[in-house]
Amino acid sequence: MRVGIGYDVHPLIEGRRLYLGGIEIPGNKGLLGHSDGDALIHAICDAILGAISEGDTGVHFPDNDESIKGMRSEKILSYVRELVRNKGFVLMNIDAVVVTEEPKIHPYRKTMIETISKILHVEPTRVSIKGKTTEGLGFTGRKEGIAVYAVALLEEKQEQG
Repeated sequence: MRVGIGYDVHPLIEGRRLYLGGIEIPGNKGLLGHSDGDALIHAICDAILGAISEGDTGVHFPDNDESIKGMRSEKILSYVRELVRNKGFVLMNIDAVVVTEEPKIHPYRKTMIETISKILHVEPTRVSIKGKTTEGLGFTGRKEGIAVYAVALLEEKQEQG
């Protein structure tokens, strides 16, 4: 078994679409980033990459690469899924915490789980997403950004002999 932890944070800015967990959430602010800014998917990718000793998302998708500017994060997660498969691992589960005052995560949670589990080719019961606030404290409490923590558990496939 291998465990990886991921973390990502992006500032919220006016006039940008908000993508979180592979879905678009309505509103007038979105996450600033080189890609679509989907901090939830980025944290999940970093957790998985950590578990298989493959660095982090920035190693594979550097923010100075103009060819990936604006890329949807689902492509990044698909790439990570293939790395896991090619290295001989199976994803056991993901557990993620989205820290934000707005938007509230609960109304979108089920769709996020379905979207992420579909990209990862796992059952939805293997993906957990929770929303938490900071009760008005810090940059997330002031609605300046969104932070995400994620943990991934992977198991190495056993050779059939």
